[in-house]
Amino acid sequence: MSPILKKLLPAMLIPLVFALFVRLLFGIDGLWGLFGVMTIGFLFFMPFAMGALLIYFSSIEMVKKNWYCILIPWIPVFLFLAITLLFSIEGLACWLMALPLFMLAASLGGIIGARTKINRENGKTLHISLIVLLPLILSPLEQQLAQIPGRYKAYTSIDIHASKEQIWSHVTRVSEISAEQDKGWPTRTLGFPRPIKAELNYEGLGGYRKAIFDKGLVFDETVIDYDHERKMTFTIRANPFDIPSAAMDEHVVIGGDYFDVLNGTYELQQLDNDTYRLHLYSHFKLTTSFNFYASWWAGLIMKDIQNNILQIIKTRAEHEGQI
Repeated sequence: MSPILKKLLPAMLIPLVFALFVRLLFGIDGLWGLFGVMTIGFLFFMPFAMGALLIYFSSIEMVKKNWYCILIPWIPVFLFLAITLLFSIEGLACWLMALPLFMLAASLGGIIGARTKINRENGKTLHISLIVLLPLILSPLEQQLAQIPGRYKAYTSIDIHASKEQIWSHVTRVSEISAEQDKGWPTRTLGFPRPIKAELNYEGLGGYRKAIFDKGLVFDETVIDYDHERKMTFTIRANPFDIPSAAMDEHVVIGGDYFDVLNGTYELQQLDNDTYRLHLYSHFKLTTSFNFYASWWAGLIMKDIQNNILQIIKTRAEHEGQI
């Protein structure tokens, strides 16, 4: 083992063990609701403390190098990621969404850790324990504060060269979608179930629509506004207790504690004799203390799902018009 690695290994292990301890602690049910993974205390200040710890326990020669303080804290973050995925402590979707925040926080923690160590060398004191305690102090405070649900809208549209009859028939009922037709690569990368088909018992107010995804995921939809070949609005209900545990990560499960889709609307607008614009928008709800960050990811996911469906409708309607 190289001398550099020998010096680096203890500094790596300390923040890694700390992160695993905090994750296990925050995952324990029954601690009076003091800790939660879906908090800024965990998602930002835990990796912040990881970066500070690593740099603080590094050699003073390395600490004085800016690149070291900014980039090296990412290593225990990636090791933490690998361990939690390996033992199914966290899901891939959660990690892909949290990783940019973890990397930023770890680098900032590294910078503060370097300043703390340099100050100590100069006779000034700032106890690293204060930084380490931040996630343990802030998460309970967040849990006691009322989390105000935020309501958001995801809007998408597509232009289709087909008759309104052909388009609308594919809007109300979507026949089975093969894996080759599914182009929603961002949601597939995040591990979300892919759409299979949508069934509607009748076209009109009060109609029951069932959207079926793979991995056993089903959404129950009720039509609450219907204007034939013009507009259809439906509520969306997902019972999280009916969703298989393998289908979605518990922290992003639709209908769960943090994320829920409320409704969806199709609107068909005529542009000219041969072209229609199909609008699709949905409203979803987030209940976290960091909606400012989570809403960007949720919007990205919803728009990818909607664009995927719209593209399938366009391809099928235009192909039907050419026959």
